[in-house]
Order: sequence, then structure tokens, then C-alpha cells
Amino acid sequence: MTATEAVAASTRQPPPESRESIRVRQLVILSFWAIVVFLGLPTWLWTTSIHRARLPLQHMMSWAEGRLCKPSFPLQIVVEAPMLEENDVLRVIQATQHALDDQNDFPLHHLRLRIGSSHVSSNSSQIDKSSEDITQLQQEALTITLVPQNGLTAARAELQTQSASLDILYPPHLAPPTSSASFPLASFIATQLQDLFAEERALISRTVRANPASTSGQSAVGPGQSSVVSTNPAAGDKDQRIGNIQAPSPELAARLASRTTRTLRYAPTYHITISLFSPSGWPSSWDIESAISEYLAPLLRSTSIISGFTVDTQTQLYARFSPSVREPEYDASRGVWVLREGDLSGFINAAEWPLSPSIGAGPTLNFIIYVPDRSTSPLVIGESQASSWLIPQWGGVVILNPPFSARPNETQAAGLSKEDIRPALLVFSHQLLSFLGAPQSSSSIPLQLQTLTRVRAVSLLLSASATMGSLARLTVALPSIAIPETVSRAVDVTLEHLEKTCNALKDGRFAAALQNAKIAETAAERGFFEKSMVGQVYFPDEHKVAVYLPLLGPVGVPLIMSALKEIRRIWTRRRSKKEIS
Repeated sequence: MTATEAVAASTRQPPPESRESIRVRQLVILSFWAIVVFLGLPTWLWTTSIHRARLPLQHMMSWAEGRLCKPSFPLQIVVEAPMLEENDVLRVIQATQHALDDQNDFPLHHLRLRIGSSHVSSNSSQIDKSSEDITQLQQEALTITLVPQNGLTAARAELQTQSASLDILYPPHLAPPTSSASFPLASFIATQLQDLFAEERALISRTVRANPASTSGQSAVGPGQSSVVSTNPAAGDKDQRIGNIQAPSPELAARLASRTTRTLRYAPTYHITISLFSPSGWPSSWDIESAISEYLAPLLRSTSIISGFTVDTQTQLYARFSPSVREPEYDASRGVWVLREGDLSGFINAAEWPLSPSIGAGPTLNFIIYVPDRSTSPLVIGESQASSWLIPQWGGVVILNPPFSARPNETQAAGLSKEDIRPALLVFSHQLLSFLGAPQSSSSIPLQLQTLTRVRAVSLLLSASATMGSLARLTVALPSIAIPETVSRAVDVTLEHLEKTCNALKDGRFAAALQNAKIAETAAERGFFEKSMVGQVYFPDEHKVAVYLPLLGPVGVPLIMSALKEIRRIWTRRRSKKEIS
């Protein structure tokens, strides 16, 4: 081969492609891109899209800011006076109501007096039919009975411990006069009612003022979205709406402070463990089931409207108190063994006593009965000679000193009877009410439970409303978070029962208000802590890029380069044709 032929061979171009091969190559590239665009991308978008159910954000924030509900507590007080005429009873009610209205500094909580049914005739013009229908829906908070009694120099009040009844005993000369609109008996009744419900007013006022929902005026706005959380117009006049209640007395302030430290956080169900510990082998048995059924179960049934309770018992013999506690000292002057008050904090032997806090579905309350040995009985606490104490938010301890006649001798084995256990269970009943947050100023258990019902209802109402506000702010602040349909249904249930709670409070149906508030609180917590929604918070976009790049890079680069080459070839061929033409 000559040099000329070698140069010609080196510059020779490959033969041109046929039209058929070009068309096949274009169809291959087009088919790949068609699969990517019409199948791959829709499938990817469908499988990776974040579902966000629609939530009524504005409505939720309105509840959180307190603009949709102003809770009120109209308490119905029934006045019975068997010894007075109906007109005289009405004058007492009018004068007392006027005195109550003058003394009331907390408009959300107001007492409304009405005459008892024994004085209302079928054709009475004082109470119309519509009023009767309303009061039938309302719960009577208290019944006042006016009883004239000879030999008294001044009126006095007697509160019944087992019923919501207040007896007003007054001398006959304090009977309502016919020509005066106000008289000492009405002022006395008004003062007694104000004192009786003072702690309840303070509790409700503290609960409403501590609500964080109406203190936020910030705006959480996402990109491209309108403002959902706006400045709260109700926050500025909050004190005006709930009133400027006077500062509580030092005694009442101390009770409120102690209530805060000892009261358990609300739970739908609590578990109670009653334990019997003894440093000796006695008692070998105890009639605890009968004792619980007679002395504790009635209280548990009464408080079931507030929370449910489960109870179990356990016994451990030869269980001494903590080694850090000094041995009791015998006080010969009083004939008792004394346990120092400074040792009470270390009395519980947590290392050896089986007191597991995780028993049951809800929070556990431990009630301990400690039966001292014969050699150190009777055992009391310090100078007060008390035999029980309360451990805040944990439980209570009772030192049970049964009489020596109940102790076994060398040949006889004996246990604790139902009557022996009764004092301890009565103490536990009082401690249980303290853990639930019942007021201490009233000795009437029904009144304590009614107050607890109203306080729990408003606290759960405000808690569920605040949760709705938190969920709304979270939804706006995190646009990439998933909102499943279960959250939307939980929000609908919460808002529905919040409205029912507010209406029930205004109507004085406090038991119904508490039931709806419990449902609203449960649904709100369930919606806010939805597991599938919370998991998306910890899945940032950087994580997605790190997952997709190793998968899409090897596939996407050949597709993009082949498409670019084909586009360049077509563009070059068309430009060549234009130059030739």
C-alpha cells in the first residue's frame, strides 16, 4: 500500500446509518423515557407522597385561644324551710341572692338560689314552666334547710358529712321581717355559702388563669400559607373576662400550695395497691376483701365518674422498715413507743418491700399498713402521737396498733378482722381524696366530689383546647409532616365534645361536662401523639437525598446522555440541510 492509499484509508468515514437503524435507536430511547415519565414518576410520586388530611386549623386555634367558650359554673342552691311560709322563703332567697351578688368577685362561678319543691305549688307565679325544665337538667349543688330553734342567741350552720346539705339553725327572732329587704339571717347565709365555696372558686380561678392557651399571640405561617395563629384579641382582656378575684387568705393559700404538691396528674384509671407489712410472723391472715367491700368500695364507686380504679393487695411478713431508721424509743410517761418524725422519709424499705410502681395500666397509689411487733406496740409518731402520714404523689402509710387481746398466744394463730382494718381504710379514703385534689375546707364528701368534678371538667376542657392549638401550630410549622385520617377523626371528636363540655358547664350539668371533657382529652392526646405522624418529624430531606442518589444516579445518567446525544444529532443534521440548501 502506497503512502497515498494509507492516508486515504485513515481519513475514511464510517458508512452512514440506515434510516431503519436510526428509527430503532430513537424508538428505544423514547420507550425508556416513556416508561420513566408515564410509569416511573407517577409510581414514585404516589408511593412517596405525604398524605395530609384537612384539619380545621382556624377552628382549632379559636378553641385554643378561648374565643369559642367562656366556661361558667352556675351552682343551684335549693332552700328548704318547712316552718316558713312560701312568701317568707322567697324573701330570704331574694335577700341572700342580693348579698351573694354583692360579694361575688369571680363572675364565672356564681351561686343561684331557688325555692325547694315542697314550697312550689302547681300554679305558682314565681317559677314558670321553662325555668322548671331548665332546672331539671341542672344538678343541685347544695340543699339549705332553715330550722328555727329556741334557746339560740345567734344563727349557726351545720354541714352534713354524708350529704350535700347545710342546716341553718337560727333563733326565731331572726325570722324574715315583712318590711325589710335585708336582714341578719340572709347575710349569715350568704357568708356561709361564700366560705363554703371559697376554695372551689380559688381552684377554678387558678386553673383558668394558668391556661397557657390564651397567652400566645404569635403567628406561625408556613411558606405560601396564610396566617393561622393570629394575635389573640381575648388575651388582653383575660382578667376582665374571668374577674379580679381577691387574693386568698393565708390559710387557703397554704391549702392550695399543698394541693399542688400532693395531687396526682389526671389519668382515666388509677391502680391502688394495699400492702400489709409486719416485722414478725403475725398476722397470718387479714379479712381485706370484706373490709375493702364495706369501707373503701363505696368511695371508689362515688369517684368512678372522675376516674376508674383497680385494687390489689399483698402481704409480706418479717418485713422490717428501712435500716436507716433509728429504732423506736419507749416513752414511759405515755406508755407508747415513739418513732421520730425525722425518720418518716426513710421509713419505706424500698430494697426489700415489693412496691413496684409499674403495677396496673395507670399510675399506682401505694397504701401501706404496717403492724409493729408486740415488743414495740403501740407505736406512734413523735409528739403528735399520729399513726399515719401521706407521701405526696406516691401513697400513704398507716401504723396499725391492734389491741393486745387480738394478738395470738403461743398456741393460737390469729389474723386481722374487718373491724381491725377499718381505721386504716378510712385513713386511706381520706388520703385518696387528697391525691385526687378534693378540697380540704369542706367536711362533706359529696361536696368534695362535686367540687372535684367541676375542677376536673374545666381543667380537661382547657387541656384539650391547648392540645388542639399545639397540633394546629405543629401542622403549619412542619409542612412535610404527614397528617393521617386518624388524626382528622380525633380532631373532629375533640372539637365535638369540647362544645358539648362547654354547653354542659353553662347549663350546670357538671357530670355530663366531665364525661365529655374526658372524651375530648383522650381524643386530643391520641391525635397529637399519633405514631405515624410523629415519625415523620425525624425524617429530614437530607435523608431522602442520601437514599435516592445511589439508586437513581446509575439509571438516570445513561438515559440523560443518550437523549442529549440524539437531540444533538438531530440538530446537527437539520443545520447541515439548511447549509446545503
